[in-house]
Amino acid sequence: MNIASRGATMAVDWEQRIDFARLRTQRLEKARESLRDSSLGAVLLFDQNNIRYVSSTHIGEWARDKSARCLLLPREGDPVLWDFGSAAKHHQLYAPWLPESSWQAGVTSIRGAMPRETGVPDALAGRIHRELAERGLSGEPLGIDLTDMETLYSLQRQGIETADAQPVMMRARAIKTEDEIALLEHAAAIVDGVYDEIYRMLRPGIREHEIVARAMQMLFELGSEQVEAINAVSGDRCNPHPHVFADRLLRPGDQAFFDVIHSFMGYRTCYYRTFNVGGVTQSQLDAYKQCREWLDTAIELVRPGMTTDQIASIWPTAEELGFPDEQACFGLQFGHGLGVGLYEAPMISRVHSLDHPIEIEEGMVFALETYCAASDGVSAARIEEEVVVTATGHRVITRFPAEELLVCGKTYVRGADLLDREASIV
Repeated sequence: MNIASRGATMAVDWEQRIDFARLRTQRLEKARESLRDSSLGAVLLFDQNNIRYVSSTHIGEWARDKSARCLLLPREGDPVLWDFGSAAKHHQLYAPWLPESSWQAGVTSIRGAMPRETGVPDALAGRIHRELAERGLSGEPLGIDLTDMETLYSLQRQGIETADAQPVMMRARAIKTEDEIALLEHAAAIVDGVYDEIYRMLRPGIREHEIVARAMQMLFELGSEQVEAINAVSGDRCNPHPHVFADRLLRPGDQAFFDVIHSFMGYRTCYYRTFNVGGVTQSQLDAYKQCREWLDTAIELVRPGMTTDQIASIWPTAEELGFPDEQACFGLQFGHGLGVGLYEAPMISRVHSLDHPIEIEEGMVFALETYCAASDGVSAARIEEEVVVTATGHRVITRFPAEELLVCGKTYVRGADLLDREASIV
């Protein structure tokens, strides 16, 4: 059954849709399996994406950059989440998928805001040490995904050997379940609607940040729980790509591209589209066609058994793009996994994939994005599609039209190739 095609997430009694109980169970078991396949006795998670993946809890976006909560996942047994104050009690009441003992109040150093002299880092390390000892894991390495130095030092004072937990979690998160794919597709569907609104808004006289404001408003209206970023880049800001919006006023003939990065129930999008405002030049059209060709060639290679170096190799070199080396143009021709994090496995670039390829597997979901500067030295095209790897190939889940360059706003006729109407397709 393809639950993604249902197009709805609200539970009803008359149709099977996303099964959140199954989602929680499968994610936790995948993390446990990955941990068992490692040399670690347990992992200590501060990354909010990892915590949500394992525990199916979150307490808002304010927690993302504070390291104010952490979760211990042992090789065997239930995880323990030390949460921010009363959030632990809330989870005891409303998160019955793990025992109440999994939800405990605890205080971290909050990225060093409460340093060693407060006693807080050592108190947390003591709790972790006791949990490990009770499970017979005192002598086993403890993986950590990210933390502040004071917390790391406090664990070392407890005699705990630390290691890297992120490879364990990246392996667990790489292959998506049926429900994860459905959530990723719904997140993309929300952006489909936002791009229709952007398409209608684009005209001379509107500013980049106004488009961003309306896009954010619509994202939240449609159910987004977090907007990580919206790029809005137009006119002479297109080249080089600044990766941020500004207050620039759009003008007739501008090329403009956008990226919508948001989260729906924890699952993210990375979704670029390019438009022209009020008219188009041949150099802009050529750039778009080349950008689309690079992207389509990459998408056609996506299938199980293919490797990431084969995709990266078809993209132009840094020198061909006018850059001194691959790091200088990193991210312009790019691929990255999508899930509860914006960047997951597989990552695809000429910086690393040619020498360190990864095999593409069924169930992976990733975004492919390309960029092409126009010969006018100012404009540029940027397009991105999100792709699910299927048993026989791939499926694109980003649906707002991008096969051809869309021209928005009042069109200023420059020959027979443009139509005099409010929005034309070139």
